[in-house]
Amino acid sequence: MHSLTNRHQVPLTIDEIAQRAPSALATRPYDSMSQRYTHIATVGVIEAMIKAGFQPFSASQSRTRIEGKAAFTKHMIRFRHQDVSQSLAVGDVIPEVVLINSHDGTSAYKLIAGLYRLVCSNGLMVSDAEIDAISVTHKGNVLEDVVEGSYRLIEDTQKSLGTVRNWTQLQLTDGEQSAFAEAAHTLRFADAEGKVTTPITPAQLLAPRRREDIGGDLWRTFNRVQENVIAGGLSAVQRDVNGRRVRRVSTRRINGIDQDARLNRALWQLAAKMAAIKDKNVPFAEAEVLQAA
Repeated sequence: MHSLTNRHQVPLTIDEIAQRAPSALATRPYDSMSQRYTHIATVGVIEAMIKAGFQPFSASQSRTRIEGKAAFTKHMIRFRHQDVSQSLAVGDVIPEVVLINSHDGTSAYKLIAGLYRLVCSNGLMVSDAEIDAISVTHKGNVLEDVVEGSYRLIEDTQKSLGTVRNWTQLQLTDGEQSAFAEAAHTLRFADAEGKVTTPITPAQLLAPRRREDIGGDLWRTFNRVQENVIAGGLSAVQRDVNGRRVRRVSTRRINGIDQDARLNRALWQLAAKMAAIKDKNVPFAEAEVLQAA
């Protein structure tokens, strides 16, 4: 997936979106789509969003090995409304609207509430349990539906910002942090049968990458784990049953749009479950959180 982080906090131009996610500018659907498929160009939606005050700050698209399909694959654009202050202090969180679409039939328009954390230039996504995602089919007044849905999500993210403030006040014990990391570790590395074979340990997911993330509150714990899960860069030695070194394993950044969204929203739900358990003052169990995700 092509993706570049906009570290200067300047909205993307249409030309820059074309470089990062050329499929977002497709003017027709993929050749295999039937005549019943109604093509609504994403670029028209982007222009409508900009006119309504939503500025694009990030753009990416999925890769494909099928020749000729790259110009139509799933793409993701992240918007912020112009009324959101751009003079926030480092560490603050900016509400976003995440737009996902494709022109190959793999996705309808989907709007997801997102948050952007300035301190690490990292994009988060809120789970369905907190704010419902909005799906818009390729028919009817798509432009109006997407813009109206975006306004609703931006309003609803005030709830998410309140959640963030609450999580900064919830202190976790070392055991609770470890249990949270164990649950996230399973989400990230387990196979279809739930088996984990990677030498990467849950403790590595708790390692801070900057001093602002040092601390035992739920918000900082969540952000350390989220960044280590999504950004990759972790390494460990794989050994055989006799303890002999086999190879060094390193994790890669999560670049697939579907996996990025799934992991981000599952991790948010894990943190929400932890917060609920802390509020009830009952012992935390990894299995309970995994069940919630």
